[in-house]
Amino acid sequence: MLAILQFDSPALPLLERMMAAGRLPVLAALRSRGHWLSMDAKATFLQSSTYMTLCTGVDVRDHGVYSAVPWSAAGQRPRFMYAFAHPPTVWERLTARGRRSLVIDPTLAWAPHAMNGVFLGGWQFEDRMSARAVSLPRALRRDLSRQLGRPAALDDVYGVHDAASLLAWRDHLVKAPARVASAAVDLLRRDSFELAWLNVGAPHKAGHHLWDPAAVTEGSLGADDERSLRDGLPDVYEAVDAALRRILAVLPPAADVIVFTPTGMGANTSRADLLPGMLDAVLSGHARPPAGSKRRSPIWALRSAVPIAWRDRIARVLPDDVVADIATRLYMRLDWKRTRAMAVPGENKGYIRFNLRGRERHGIVDAEQVSELADIIAHGLLTFTDPDGSPSISRVERMSQMTDWGSQVAALPDLVVHWGDRPGVRVARVQSSVHGEVVRNGVGSGRSGNHVDDAWAIIAPGASRLRDIGRVPRITDIGATACALSGADEQGLSGTSLLERS
Repeated sequence: MLAILQFDSPALPLLERMMAAGRLPVLAALRSRGHWLSMDAKATFLQSSTYMTLCTGVDVRDHGVYSAVPWSAAGQRPRFMYAFAHPPTVWERLTARGRRSLVIDPTLAWAPHAMNGVFLGGWQFEDRMSARAVSLPRALRRDLSRQLGRPAALDDVYGVHDAASLLAWRDHLVKAPARVASAAVDLLRRDSFELAWLNVGAPHKAGHHLWDPAAVTEGSLGADDERSLRDGLPDVYEAVDAALRRILAVLPPAADVIVFTPTGMGANTSRADLLPGMLDAVLSGHARPPAGSKRRSPIWALRSAVPIAWRDRIARVLPDDVVADIATRLYMRLDWKRTRAMAVPGENKGYIRFNLRGRERHGIVDAEQVSELADIIAHGLLTFTDPDGSPSISRVERMSQMTDWGSQVAALPDLVVHWGDRPGVRVARVQSSVHGEVVRNGVGSGRSGNHVDDAWAIIAPGASRLRDIGRVPRITDIGATACALSGADEQGLSGTSLLERS
């Protein structure tokens, strides 16, 4: 049996300090007896594609789903990822070969239509976009909920949070890892599986919202509440460690174990909500607008005008697919006869696509105009600074220069915007001596933490042994390992197995 235990998106420096202080004894013991490997997180290529790449084992250049809301050229708008074709997930490959899998709470992963084993999503908490409530067998969720209680609904509604709701989130997230452990222990005791893929996703959501709570919380916090929120991340990490102890205790003695994270967490430097206004400023004449004029992104203006609690209540009465479709349609209200490029949804990095004739449904830019347009956009964006004078953007990369292979490269953004290295949540505006000022609505996404390129794995072989693959491991190797050890189809996978049978 192979047990893949995902400690999702912790901050590596904090993790290291807590292990050194004895606060994560299970993780520290695994690290001592196993092999600690740094993983090449940059090999993911586009960080927003991490989870789609992880669950399929296929590089984004060959699956094309680079974010939760990738761009549809045929529809001339973003669509939620579940609407796109995708390679089979790792557990679908195992099912096709008659192998049994136990999969709990994979982040932003396609649920299978059929499953040999158990698939349980939205179990630690429900999120209408990233952690939908689903189970195969269908009755399993109901039965487990009777035993262990229903999961909390923690939908990511962008904007400023009030202190009470953030404190409630903190309490739910500290309890969430125990829910994974309780369900896994119950299922592992009553059945056998070739693969157990268990994602403890609480650190991921906690990292986004508890990194710097004061920066995204309305009103002042009392001393006790401030302390509770400040200690939220380490409390969640300790809860994960306790959950790992319970899960490891019920695994077969010869089980191979991989504990890993595909991406890390740090301060949120993104200014993605400002990018539509910045791009508009650059392309609307390349001259400073009249004094006093301010550009705002329409979608973010709409979001900031509707209180977060109202948006949350409205979303709860609608079906998941309807919520996703409304959210993606709101991104784009453009005049396609005049639009040469569009800022498409992207949280960690900024993404831009050209309105290319022959590729986009309403394309107007000819192929021979692309190089000049890319230069205009890149040079213009790099003139923007934060109010303190520091660069808002560190660099703008062309996809054509980033890669020259992959069957789905045309589905990816044409330009990737890398933000400056300072936290972005408190940035109220950006300004350019050439293109003027772009004003933020509220605090943007309301996330004080965001992903960084810290990926690692602890491999503790049981019946297998570690393989020397001749390079730094990548997250595509996780799926390849599961398929290789179970005898599932490995055709089309982008990685290499990290283990081999002894």
